[in-house]
Amino acid sequence: MEGELRRVAELVATEAAELVRERRRSAVEVETTKSSPVDVVTEVDRESEAFLRRRLAELRPEDGFFGEEGGRGSSSSGVTWVVDPIDGTVNFLYDIPQYAVSVAAVDDEGRSLAGAVVDVASGTRYSAALGAGATCDGRPLRVRATVPMGQRLALTGFQYQERVRAVQGPAVSRLLTRVRDIRRLGSAALDLCAIGAGRADAYVEEGLNLWDRAAGGLVATEAGARIDVLPGAGGMECVVCAPADGYDEWLDVVRECGFLG
Repeated sequence: MEGELRRVAELVATEAAELVRERRRSAVEVETTKSSPVDVVTEVDRESEAFLRRRLAELRPEDGFFGEEGGRGSSSSGVTWVVDPIDGTVNFLYDIPQYAVSVAAVDDEGRSLAGAVVDVASGTRYSAALGAGATCDGRPLRVRATVPMGQRLALTGFQYQERVRAVQGPAVSRLLTRVRDIRRLGSAALDLCAIGAGRADAYVEEGLNLWDRAAGGLVATEAGARIDVLPGAGGMECVVCAPADGYDEWLDVVRECGFLG
């Protein structure tokens, strides 16, 4: 079953990415905001989600649906599709080429069974199925070999709520002295895929939702990473991810720097 779910995820994520790419050729404006004045939604976010819901209903009519922009649908099959129609909306708004469409199939316990993340600007497609590995445009992925902490490149991001950012800022400042460097690229789904692709050594971010990590997290773990969702210092869930054999040391540093509650 996971193989079929992966095929569907790849297909609809690729189609939605084409829609988003086409819409970005015209002017994009903020339609509304969500958790804070800087947490923006565009008309294209909603158009992409509506497209994904329609296509998944055509291909998998008994499955459920859970979208970032509010789309909901119950499941009679035990499978629910969790989608982020544009992961990295602020990048999309500013035409910074680091945003993606993320599509994952999860079971009734929220476990990812299959997923795909398509980098809209480049067309690069990451996908994975539980127990079957992860690929990038069909090529198998593997995490980077673990290096000493001072040589690790870390990825992170910031929550839109000011109270959480107030905690994240000092934690990132402390982390900067412990690692090679830090990158904040703006798309959690692509960040997690970067761990799986061996383009970064570690990741931590508080405030992600299931749609942010369901597909990218599976890509990372199927490529040899470990991922945990832990209580964050700002009161929200904190995602911690790194190659499995270096994960424990990374978790210790994350805790010492003040990311966790």
